[in-house]
Amino acid sequence: MDLHGKVAVVTGSGRGLGFAYARALAAAGASVVVNDIDADVVDAAVDAIASAGGKAVGVVAAVGDSEAAERLTGTAVREFGHLDVLVTNAGILRDRVLWKMTDDDFDAVVKVHLRGTFTCARAAAVRMREQGTGGRLVLISSPAGQRGNFGQTNYAAAKAGIVAMARTWAMELARAGITVNAVVPVAATEMTRTVPAFAPAIEEAERTGAPLPDRLRKDEGLGTVEDVAGLITFLASDASKDVTGQAIGVGGDRLALWSHPAEKSVAFADGGWSADAIARQWHDGVGAEPETYGIPAPKAPEA
Repeated sequence: MDLHGKVAVVTGSGRGLGFAYARALAAAGASVVVNDIDADVVDAAVDAIASAGGKAVGVVAAVGDSEAAERLTGTAVREFGHLDVLVTNAGILRDRVLWKMTDDDFDAVVKVHLRGTFTCARAAAVRMREQGTGGRLVLISSPAGQRGNFGQTNYAAAKAGIVAMARTWAMELARAGITVNAVVPVAATEMTRTVPAFAPAIEEAERTGAPLPDRLRKDEGLGTVEDVAGLITFLASDASKDVTGQAIGVGGDRLALWSHPAEKSVAFADGGWSADAIARQWHDGVGAEPETYGIPAPKAPEA
């Protein structure tokens, strides 16, 4: 992939997955705006990209408010002349079960993930439409947003909303030549390290430098942060110009297209449905094969 001449903003890109995205985009030739709330982390990321021959500048800002979004897009235009790609990766976690989750827990996560994606995408869309040369919005979602996850009311809701925004914006921005896609990544990060089924293998891989076992890379789609970065580079490139409105999963050795919600089973009753009528037909009719929910538990390793 050749991204020379393109300019990208990657939110939350000082470390982890975001840094892998920024580094991959820069390696492909793009000029990158790196973002984090920690100035030292931003400086280190920018230096690492520059040391590898890439071009990057940093913006220290907490994603969420419109001011931060304008600073990020404005920096791209001021430093590099235009804006072609936005990757909305910034996020935080405040995990608690429903009855213990506070208003602040909920609001903080929704502000960064959902509102931050909205404000940054809006600012980028304005710039891209003014430029008239199209663009790419790559919105980072999560398996939790597709299936729900225990203890993650706030995070799952925000990540589900991000996929819905991708589908909506794909329609709204099509005439401007701006594609919008959601990415559903799985990688060995600080969060997945806490999963008991994953932790030993991740620790062993880090200790020895060996790759994660096939059962994780294929069955669970769990790999390194670098395994996810190729999809980001593809979606930022001209090769993806006809890909929009999609939710695409990637991790380890797996690449997947998530289905959009659709009616699975339908029944009709003349005059409409009473509660009693629904009760009579539910288990043998529309509800005969209920949908699963929650992220499936990792498979246990074979003895």
